[in-house]
Amino acid sequence: MSFIKNTRGMKLFTCKWLPASQEPKALIFICHGYAMECSITMNSTARRLVKAGFGVYGMDYEGHGKSDGLGAYIPNFDHLVDDVSAHYTSICEREENKGKMRFLLGESMGGAVLLLLHRKKPEFWDGAVLVAPMCKIAEEMKPSPLVISILSKLSGVIPTWKIIPGQDIIETAFKQPEIRKQVRENLYCYKGRPRLKTAYELLRVSTDLEKRLNEVSLPFLVLHGEDDKVTDKAVSRELYETASSSDKTFKLYPGMWHGLLYGETPENIEIVFADIIGWLDKRASDGHGGFESELKRENDAFQLKE
Repeated sequence: MSFIKNTRGMKLFTCKWLPASQEPKALIFICHGYAMECSITMNSTARRLVKAGFGVYGMDYEGHGKSDGLGAYIPNFDHLVDDVSAHYTSICEREENKGKMRFLLGESMGGAVLLLLHRKKPEFWDGAVLVAPMCKIAEEMKPSPLVISILSKLSGVIPTWKIIPGQDIIETAFKQPEIRKQVRENLYCYKGRPRLKTAYELLRVSTDLEKRLNEVSLPFLVLHGEDDKVTDKAVSRELYETASSSDKTFKLYPGMWHGLLYGETPENIEIVFADIIGWLDKRASDGHGGFESELKRENDAFQLKE
């Protein structure tokens, strides 16, 4: 666990989980959800992936977890994506990681981060697992159009104010009461109301993603709980149907909620991870994506020198 500095001089927390006695079969980069963090809430996810033989990397965004910034304040979503892209790309380009396949795993708002990382470097990532991605905020969670219009105007004037009306996300996202309790007791998770500019940015990004789902071209697995009241399951289906990817899979889980990775019953979590690890294993053993993209980049660089 260590800190890096972004281009705006902020210290960002980073962490990694690696198999103890073997080279990772592939690398997985976690994009956590809104108001969450990596080292505690995503720890169980990372450990399951390491047990399956993968190397896992995580980081807390600006304003999240152990990183610098005002709690859950996202003044510009593009800057957040730039931070994640710079750090995760630099890990992939280390000598020991050349030739290893690179996968992204994004939960909720992290799904939006993931899709924007792919948009930024369409050929770079070998595949993605999207867990209840925020390609559209569920209608139940959205304020009315009139309130949205007023708040959008105010976000330029009082961007950090916490006056967004809305439901308690923790109550709505996680089925298991003991998990809700853990999240509420986690000092590094934000529990206040969304800040004006953050809400505006989330709305802006999810609206933009929804309009451009056809541009998604990397192999992906998208998972959604049928009873999710935080992000819109219909848009996950639409992503599956309209993405230009030739390798795409959609799983809808009856009776499951938003927090599929750690908020469900133990039996349900087993089902979800069996699907995730099965999908990753197949692609890690089938392909040499990282190696092939490496050769392509080296070839591009060679051509530029000529």
